[in-house]
Amino acid sequence: MQLTRDSALEKLAKFGMDDMPVIEYIPNRCVIDKDWFQKYSMLRREFLASLTDSFDEIAFMNLSQEEFMNLMMGKKMPENTSLRFRIPLIWGGKLNIDNMFMCLTFPHSHNLDRFIIEQSDAKTVFLPDPAKKIYISTSSSTSSASGNATSDRITQSAAYFASGRGNE
Repeated sequence: MQLTRDSALEKLAKFGMDDMPVIEYIPNRCVIDKDWFQKYSMLRREFLASLTDSFDEIAFMNLSQEEFMNLMMGKKMPENTSLRFRIPLIWGGKLNIDNMFMCLTFPHSHNLDRFIIEQSDAKTVFLPDPAKKIYISTSSSTSSASGNATSDRITQSAAYFASGRGNE
């Protein structure tokens, strides 16, 4: 299905991602290296380690302290989170951190799969291009007037994590 920028944004809005920017891209179908998964596994660890600059986004993920620490130390991703490529490897995307972002598996990653697959026969596609390493929909990132307890807990954990990294 060939979309226009407006129809792509409209489709994403129907999926609850009206704040997701897109890039227009001409797919360059290619063969993926046989060792892509080994490279991806190493890149995944590198990506997780790079999240130390994403405390604000992580605060809205409603993680337990254990999930937060595991994520920040690159040990384990929280349940219901996915790493995605901005440009799929099969369409010429590169195995690098700049081509990756994290989001909730359900509903965001699931809906992005549907969004991309529907465009698989198009000459020009529109791909998700969130501004940051972690995509949190604005509809899920609001807090109450009394503040955000998760943010407070994560701030404390972040301070602990940062102090531990300084000693390495």
